[in-house]
Amino acid sequence: MTKEILMSYRSKKAEIRELTAIIENRYRDDSLIGNDVILDYSKSYPPIPQGVVGFDQAKYNRLQERDRHRKEKLEKECAEIEDFIEGIEDSLTRRIFRMIFIEGRRQKDVAKAVHLDRSSVSKKIDTFLQLSHNSQKSHL
Repeated sequence: MTKEILMSYRSKKAEIRELTAIIENRYRDDSLIGNDVILDYSKSYPPIPQGVVGFDQAKYNRLQERDRHRKEKLEKECAEIEDFIEGIEDSLTRRIFRMIFIEGRRQKDVAKAVHLDRSSVSKKIDTFLQLSHNSQKSHL
């Protein structure tokens, strides 16, 4: 797990909320109303062109599927980050990671909450990520 991936957590959670709202309200979107021309053979020959307006179900389904897939992928990534943080054995380090990466608090505020210097909080994060990275390399 890298610091960049952990930092992207809050953005991913925000995108999940946005996608949820889009998925739930897409049917209201005027861009899904389309028009087309058909040839009406019922009244005469040659056929008379007729304008038809309607809901573009194929486009709706395609967009819904795309957004659902993206949302599922983001939810999976967020769950991995949450599992990583909750899997940290040291209570202090876990609390620091949760406050910074999940809650989005600043290091100086976290330092105050856990009674450490801001630099100590930063060192704890860097040390843990380095140890975690090294242990992952050793398993390869």
